[in-house]
Amino acid sequence: MTSTAWETIQKRLDGMPKPTQVLRLCADPDVRDRYQTAKQAAQRAEDYLKSLGKDADKDALAVVRKQTRQAQDELKAASEAYEATTVTLTFRALERGELRDLIAEHPPTEEDEEQDGAAEFHFDTFAPALIAAASTDGMPLEYAQDAMQTWALDDWKALWGAAWSVQQRKRSDLGKG
Repeated sequence: MTSTAWETIQKRLDGMPKPTQVLRLCADPDVRDRYQTAKQAAQRAEDYLKSLGKDADKDALAVVRKQTRQAQDELKAASEAYEATTVTLTFRALERGELRDLIAEHPPTEEDEEQDGAAEFHFDTFAPALIAAASTDGMPLEYAQDAMQTWALDDWKALWGAAWSVQQRKRSDLGKG
């Protein structure tokens, strides 16, 4: 392989964006449910329309097209309402050395090691630090710490999960060539 070939490959590798993970938090469960229902209904309508053969009855086809447009209109309205009541947070994978250093800054306590002999870090300090470090929105450490204490458990788990899971995401595929 020539150095020019490698330079081309390296340029592509260096230009690859780091993996990201998005977390959406909707303030209104009814709006979220309406959006999810509308999304499913629109998909079903589109799939049904596509499944109709070219020799389908023209009147029936017109009815299905109308129903599909209505489902798409409802999805558009539901999407707008959902976006208006939703906060979107984005997390990016840290560079390996940065993650290693962050883990080292939050070593497991004796209690952590007693409970889990394989503990890599002290969760109570590492989790908010990782969330803040991985946030592309500039979430301050203090806010991440506050969220850990005040958010509902499932929302907190989703926040932690978004920041931690993106650190584990791979971009490689070692399939057969």
